[in-house]
Amino acid sequence: MTSLARRAALIFARTTLFTALVAGALPLSSLAQSSPKTDKVVVAGWSKPITEITNLLVEEDKGFFKARGIELAYVPGAGGGDALRNILSGQADIAFTDPGSFFAALDKGEKLRAIYDIYPQNVFNVVSLKSQNITKPADLKGKRIGVYSLASGTRQNLQVLLHQAGLSESDVTVVVTGLLNFAPLMQGQVDATAATDTGLLMGKQKGLGDVNVMEVKNYVNISSDFFVVREDTYAQKKDALKRFLQAYQDSAEWMMRSPQEAAKLAVKVAIDGQNEAINLEVIKLRNASSVSTTTAQRGLGAFDLAALQKGAQAYKAFGVIQRDIKVSDVVSQDLLPGKK
Repeated sequence: MTSLARRAALIFARTTLFTALVAGALPLSSLAQSSPKTDKVVVAGWSKPITEITNLLVEEDKGFFKARGIELAYVPGAGGGDALRNILSGQADIAFTDPGSFFAALDKGEKLRAIYDIYPQNVFNVVSLKSQNITKPADLKGKRIGVYSLASGTRQNLQVLLHQAGLSESDVTVVVTGLLNFAPLMQGQVDATAATDTGLLMGKQKGLGDVNVMEVKNYVNISSDFFVVREDTYAQKKDALKRFLQAYQDSAEWMMRSPQEAAKLAVKVAIDGQNEAINLEVIKLRNASSVSTTTAQRGLGAFDLAALQKGAQAYKAFGVIQRDIKVSDVVSQDLLPGKK
């Protein structure tokens, strides 16, 4: 076929295609590739938008989720129990919650599934001023102890420590102090306060002074936070959830590679992010809590089921839950990045 003939044939083919499209014989998708699928995913957090979750807050600047076809939204909360209530009520798709709240909801019969281990290291503690001479769990008896909220991991992990000394909440006075709960400690409104490693860092930056710290990981090193979904969400939205988890992993890896950039962006996106130097220290702590021997072997988000089962048994022993929980029935790792 001559060059002229080939050009004539091409023009004829294009004209025929155009005519078919106009006539409705062919869909427009035949002429151009369809746009990538986008799904909205709402995350219910345990906190307001704070520095330690900077990787979830920088979507406008970094676009990790958009790149995976996810339109990300964040609903703040006051504790892991709040996060779970928001998914159970349909206000969100995924809860950013702690194991104690997760187990407590399962104990009440809720149909939930954990799909990603956000922080495999326990980051909770109980802090007191040196003057109180509280150095071991038994010393908490009769004391006023602050927690973020009654639906928070601080309360659940306080119960863990109390159990070490054969105590329960009835042996202390629990005081709800809010997220920035070191002011009540410094002002003498409580004798000790349950917090996290990043909370303690912020407290020290604000003049907390010399303190005694009891770290829960020295007693039970159970993961601090999971991504949790309702069973029906897990069954019906697997593709969107997989893309969400891949995007989250992308964002977490970015924060590990570029903590200085994350600290700088936190000034803009986090309500407690005014000081870039403090942001950097918070981000370093949270990066460290995101990794473990399990994640080193199997990637970020992987669960250590044996350790988690011990944790569930411990929570039953502490009285946080009443029934046995088989974690392999309520944890799924098939949606993790890299899984087929």
